Amino acid sequence: MAEICGTFDERFAAVAAVLAANLDRGADVGGSVCVIHRGETVVDVWGGTIDDDRTPWAVDTITNVWSTTKTMAALTVLLLADRGDLDLHAPVARYWPEFAAAGKEGVEVRHLMAHTSGLSGWQAPMCEADLYDWDKATSLLAAQAPWWVPGTASGYHAVTQGFLLGEVVRRVTGASLGAVFASELAEPRGADFHIGTGAEHDRRVARQIPPPGDPPVGSDQPGEWPADSVRVRTFTNPPAVASWSAKEAWRRAEIPASNGHGNARSVARVQAILSHGGEIDGTRYLSAAGCEAVFEEQSPGVDLVLGFPLTFGIGYSLHSEATPVGVNPRTCYWRGWGGSIVVNDLDDQLTVAYVMNRMHGGPTLDDRAGAVVTAALAAATASR
Repeated sequence: MAEICGTFDERFAAVAAVLAANLDRGADVGGSVCVIHRGETVVDVWGGTIDDDRTPWAVDTITNVWSTTKTMAALTVLLLADRGDLDLHAPVARYWPEFAAAGKEGVEVRHLMAHTSGLSGWQAPMCEADLYDWDKATSLLAAQAPWWVPGTASGYHAVTQGFLLGEVVRRVTGASLGAVFASELAEPRGADFHIGTGAEHDRRVARQIPPPGDPPVGSDQPGEWPADSVRVRTFTNPPAVASWSAKEAWRRAEIPASNGHGNARSVARVQAILSHGGEIDGTRYLSAAGCEAVFEEQSPGVDLVLGFPLTFGIGYSLHSEATPVGVNPRTCYWRGWGGSIVVNDLDDQLTVAYVMNRMHGGPTLDDRAGAVVTAALAAATASR
């Protein structure tokens, strides 16, 4: 059996065993799992390697978690809303006046949080380098007309959500989303998670291992999609590939929807703020009401970009009959391209995080993350 490092409560031994099994069968190359339950870290394990040179995954290894980054951006905005610095139901243009262009004066902050703003991609041509140009990326979105009536449906804002929320945060606070996240959430929680990763961290970054052929994101779901469909326009401009994450420019940039770097421990430490009702380890970050805002349902139905049913609340996807990711109703989650995931169960004060470096294709929850979450939920239920 693969060697697993770290610690776990015996009640949650099955969770550590899932990571070992994933490594043994070659489903994972390296990865980490962390579970925080009722204020206690009951699983903090890692194993495998970070690269082809067989360098072991270490206690401080971090990697690009792709769209699991969105949960960090969402929590940052929820914190600001809870403090009264912004209103989730206010027009975006209240904070970012230029955004009112092209009929978007009625688009609200909650629409950005729930992927319902109609801005799931860029209309103007974009290339990789443009993702590193904050002013260009945000000004193009401010000038653009929505692709559908805002608030009527979700269409996954794969990359644009981070720029949209990030510009709102910048206009409200005068600082970037990555900087606010670091000072208000990551640093106070002792969480080794970065949106914009400095050179001092490069030595311990595990490179993401793309699916065979390094296919562009969004190219792995079967079915015919018209060239002018929302899905194709979202995923092909620019046509992002996983190998971008190996570039220094990618790590240094702030792309709050997709270039966060961390491990399962750091993901869980931040997200446990939400699962514990805003207060953990003696510090309150959000009010209970501020946490409950997540469950204000925004868009049940088939997502226009992903092509399957999702129920988005504010900032997170919600456990639902169509997408059951949990056992309790007050459960929310999101996952990253390739496999990473974080699940927050507010009823049981439970956060489960899984981060890895071997990417699997497909837009739905893969069996590695699914097995981790299932084992953690079963252990938490049994320990009541």
